[in-house]
Amino acid sequence: MSRINSNVQSMIAQRVLAGNNNALNSALERLSTGVKLVRGKDDPAGLIASENLRAEQKALGQALANADRADQVMNIAEGGLQELSGLLTELQGILTATASDAGLSQEEKDANQLQIDSILGTIDRISNATNFQGIKLLNGNFDFTTSGRNTANVSSMRINGAKFSGASMGVNVAVTQSAQRGGLFLSLGTSNLDLSSATAQLKFEVGGKSGTREFTFASGTSLTQIRDVVNQFTDVTGVSATVSGTGVRLVSEGFGSKEIVSVRSIDDGGLTPGAGGTGIYGMQATNFGAAQTTQIADFADGASMIRDTGRDVQGTINGAAATGIGLSLSLSTDFLDVSVGLSVAQAQTIGNVDGAAGAGTPAFSILDGGANFQLSSRVDMNGKVSLGIAEMSTSKLGSVAQGFLNSLASGQANNAASGDIQQAQDVVNEAIRQVSSVRGRLGAFQKNVVGATIRSLNINLENTTAAQSSVRDADFAVETANLTRQQILVSASTNVLSLANSQPQSALQLLG
Repeated sequence: MSRINSNVQSMIAQRVLAGNNNALNSALERLSTGVKLVRGKDDPAGLIASENLRAEQKALGQALANADRADQVMNIAEGGLQELSGLLTELQGILTATASDAGLSQEEKDANQLQIDSILGTIDRISNATNFQGIKLLNGNFDFTTSGRNTANVSSMRINGAKFSGASMGVNVAVTQSAQRGGLFLSLGTSNLDLSSATAQLKFEVGGKSGTREFTFASGTSLTQIRDVVNQFTDVTGVSATVSGTGVRLVSEGFGSKEIVSVRSIDDGGLTPGAGGTGIYGMQATNFGAAQTTQIADFADGASMIRDTGRDVQGTINGAAATGIGLSLSLSTDFLDVSVGLSVAQAQTIGNVDGAAGAGTPAFSILDGGANFQLSSRVDMNGKVSLGIAEMSTSKLGSVAQGFLNSLASGQANNAASGDIQQAQDVVNEAIRQVSSVRGRLGAFQKNVVGATIRSLNINLENTTAAQSSVRDADFAVETANLTRQQILVSASTNVLSLANSQPQSALQLLG
């Protein structure tokens, strides 16, 4: 080539050198930053995937931090509840000591009452003082608020967890099988025992959930007297008696499959059959106040024990089959964990449980509340966990039927100095059960929800980080090889450019 005005070879060499320099700069940039996706033009599709993975990685990391925080909150709540359990156990000991009237002076009882008052004050103080960064944990701050309950139908309710969108969640309850007591009918023929002789005795054993007791009655004893004697030992047996016609009806105090009534005849005393026949009868399933017409057994000496068991209520909550225990229905799902205590009348009535607004309305509605924790990377109902923590004060521990813990204070009905100590112990037992139940739920939440979530999130975070790294991070082995290659190419193209630029010099030799 002998043209010098346009050096095409030099232009080609310059273009190749510029490209090699760009590739060399890119290799240097990737090696210096550690990433291969510095800007969108490096890999548009890869950048989109990388940014999505980075966002997921950040959300997973925060969800993991949330789970750790939830575990810390539960640890603090558990610490307060553990102390409450210890105080309630101490209360039990004081009440038992105070019940020993013959060996305890009034001054000692008064001193025990001072201890009880101190314990009650401490329980209220712990309930109000247990907090996480100023957020009260045991004062009802994390309990659920409800509305629309008809107390004639729903006697109690406990909401352990609820997740819903909107302003409220209606809780619809329906009874599909009525609750029943255990019960037997002792047909004695007449209103007064008519035995074979004045010295003859009717002996039988009555048993219930709490224990058994043997009873002996002489000829001429009235049914009212038999009822009163049996009822004197209701605390021992768990069975109460009522007069019905020419016999005595024995029923368990409570409802449900754990309630029993048993009768074993020991000596019939030559009992004279009366109208309808003497003996032991079951109660009608559809009318528990009336005995069946078919006799189960008579009062033969040494007869086998006759036993009847109660029946749990069965039903549904929001259309799902609920678990029935006694008069209570409970449902435990991810979106609703609730226990509903029904009144006696409602638990024995098949159909929907109506709320305060009338027929066709939910039994009650959940408005808000609960301790809500975000334990997944996506903010929605699936990723949220809701946990209810009831108030642990002395005015809330206990029940309407038995009384509350504050009834043990000085001057109250169940105080140790002059009140009903047996009732006081029942109240404390219920309070211990409630605190233990909350501790168990919080422990299960920590172990099975928070613990499993932390493990799962750690694995997800590892895998997401690995996926994001494979798309975004530079492979140093590959980039080092590219760097060496581009360095050689830049050096080669520089030499070639030098040769291309020197070629026009040879054309000048033609000028002589």
